[in-house]
Amino acid sequence: MFTSLFYDAPEYIDRKNTPFRPSKVTWNQLHSALPRHIFKKSALKGLSYVVRDVTLAILLYRLAWSLDTIATTLVGSWNASQTHLRMLKWMLWIIYFNVQGILLTSWWCLAHEASHGTLSSFTLVNDLVGFVLHTFLLVPYFSWKSSHLSHHKFTVSVERDENYVPPSRSNFSLPPDTLANAADYREALEETPIYTALRLVAMQVLGLISYLLFNCKGSPRHPPGTNHFNPYSPLFKPHERSGVVISDIGLTIMVCILYQWTNKVGFGQFLRLYFAPYLLTNHWIVMLTYLQHTDPTVPYYRRSQWTFVRGALASVDRPLLGWVGRVFFHNVSHNHISHHLFSSVPFYNQPIATECIRRILKEDYNYDSTNSFRALYRAFTECEFIEDEGDIAFYKNRQGRANRVVAAASIST
Repeated sequence: MFTSLFYDAPEYIDRKNTPFRPSKVTWNQLHSALPRHIFKKSALKGLSYVVRDVTLAILLYRLAWSLDTIATTLVGSWNASQTHLRMLKWMLWIIYFNVQGILLTSWWCLAHEASHGTLSSFTLVNDLVGFVLHTFLLVPYFSWKSSHLSHHKFTVSVERDENYVPPSRSNFSLPPDTLANAADYREALEETPIYTALRLVAMQVLGLISYLLFNCKGSPRHPPGTNHFNPYSPLFKPHERSGVVISDIGLTIMVCILYQWTNKVGFGQFLRLYFAPYLLTNHWIVMLTYLQHTDPTVPYYRRSQWTFVRGALASVDRPLLGWVGRVFFHNVSHNHISHHLFSSVPFYNQPIATECIRRILKEDYNYDSTNSFRALYRAFTECEFIEDEGDIAFYKNRQGRANRVVAAASIST
């Protein structure tokens, strides 16, 4: 397990070493490969996952109130020292932070499914569940839903995507590729390993908050000050403004509830019971969304080369956290390509969709079993910028080199 942090998976290496040819597979070809029954939504099944994950989080929260007592009882029965007691308490709380963080991430994933209307056949039910779950996590549901659905329409379009749009050469004031030398790249991009690690941690902990508040990693076509809380933000169409207001009201109420609850239980309990798991939830959300579309081997498209199918295929399926990610992240990383192609398929049927489309896509299907933390560091350090020109662009690294090239004479509309 530990050694996997240092190695790339064979499928990643093969993809990296294979010149890229944009897919010519059509949506109709892929759609015809799917059995019709997987599009059927079951409110009973969808909502049962909500009940399960909410119940588990509540039970864990109630158990957390007894962690110090459990630790004291165990240490007393062992005749151990106060140092051992403190260590055991810390160990139990760290376990709580991480498990609750995963469970709360499951809430976010279920709200994500609600935004696509897959928890039930009724829009009101989907939006009500999604609104409650996201609001508890301080995410503005209707505002986020708007930008997320726009991301689905224009995935990896340099001009129109809403998430993780890469900076270009000109953003770093780099000379043209034909003139730039090693010193230019060092001056603009080189940083110490410690600073890189700090930036990575900051992205993981504060990335979602920064995106919602300041449009960080969002589309550069939006002006400064763009955020998910202003009903008149350029992110939203006029008919979506009421949803933004409702989201803001929900968040205001949630903040007031947290404030009153903190006054009752104490600031220390707020940090332990809610805030620490909340930060880890943000980490998992950023990690899974970042790795879905940020990879040295997948392209971004401009103008005539972008199509809906090509954008959807510029995703990577990853076994993030293994069975834990599949069960509690509801296939959002394991089956992300099929989700982009057919977002109306309920998450519990996405594994079937993936198996069907893999037979059609063949080498156009992107899978990467690289340890996800290794993949995160690799993407963070290798995906620096794209060129200002070119209808198919791959990320370049800090030395100005792309990890994958476009096959000669392969570009066609």
